[in-house]
Amino acid sequence: MNSEEEKYMLRCIQLARNGQCNAAPNPMVGAVIVCDGKIIGEGYHVRCGEAHAEVNAIRSVKDTSLLRQSTIYVSLEPCSHYGKTPPCADLIIEKQIPRIVIGCGDPFSKVAGRGIQKLKDSGREVIVGVLEAECRQFIRRFITFHTLRRPYITLKWAESSDGYIDYSRTDGKPIILSSPLTSMMVHKKRTEHSAILVGTRTAELDNPGLNVRHWHGHSPVRIVLDRQQKLSPNLHLFDGSVPTLVFTEAPHAPLPNTEYLPVSDYRQNILPEIMETLYTRGLQSLLVEGGSQTLQSFIDAGLWDEIFVEEAPCLLRSGVKAPKVSDRHPFMKEHFFNRNFRHYTAVNKI
Repeated sequence: MNSEEEKYMLRCIQLARNGQCNAAPNPMVGAVIVCDGKIIGEGYHVRCGEAHAEVNAIRSVKDTSLLRQSTIYVSLEPCSHYGKTPPCADLIIEKQIPRIVIGCGDPFSKVAGRGIQKLKDSGREVIVGVLEAECRQFIRRFITFHTLRRPYITLKWAESSDGYIDYSRTDGKPIILSSPLTSMMVHKKRTEHSAILVGTRTAELDNPGLNVRHWHGHSPVRIVLDRQQKLSPNLHLFDGSVPTLVFTEAPHAPLPNTEYLPVSDYRQNILPEIMETLYTRGLQSLLVEGGSQTLQSFIDAGLWDEIFVEEAPCLLRSGVKAPKVSDRHPFMKEHFFNRNFRHYTAVNKI
């Protein structure tokens, strides 16, 4: 692989990260335009519904006559269809850019190789697959959503050093295992997901808001599993501040900004049906925060892509056991904020 091409593709990835907060549900994409070994233009996809990376890169070029002798590097295949914006492949052809280097193909059905073929049919030189693994990993949520037809699923919990996530409650109050700094990390992670899910027991006992308070960003759509509609309408989940979906056995009288979605058969494994619903609603990523039974059901069903576990430096000795991940799943371990963290990654399915 040409080291120069890799260098510019790495710059594309670096630029693309700037769209992390606002590009979704579109993928993060970066583009770099190079002429005679010098970068003359850069761009990234800033916000869904606005100009794509290639457009912003082309607009940033001061001397547009140089485009006819330049190479444009882009981390994802240029689009070939009319969506909220015109096709980027058409603009590249119009500007007579002769050479296009692409990180990876676009799995979205309206593109899926058509952008590459359009560029080739116009007589352009097209190179595909520069740092392909890195580019695919970078937009793994987008790829998972469009190839597996479900959200990208992240499981998260905090546990004591002896493997409990809560003690046997007598006063009704949950034990706080996260520190103020790690709580901030959790809220940051919430801003990076389209939706967040908890089970009935967690909603009932902890009364979480499941919104973003300790970080800047959008609160995810709240999802709660409430088979028998046991939850009080006075919980924070039903304050109407954030769209909330409740999966249950039967319809329910409406609450502000809340939808009750009956599941066809709650006696069966309902997770595939829920994932299908989230897919049809365009919710690209899901953060599951509890409780232990709900988290374990995702693990047992193989419905997860990443797991983050915070190990608090305390002993509970009894209580609610933490979910168990199979020993066949290796993990990375980090230590900071006086805490140990385990990070599991599922076997690559994309």
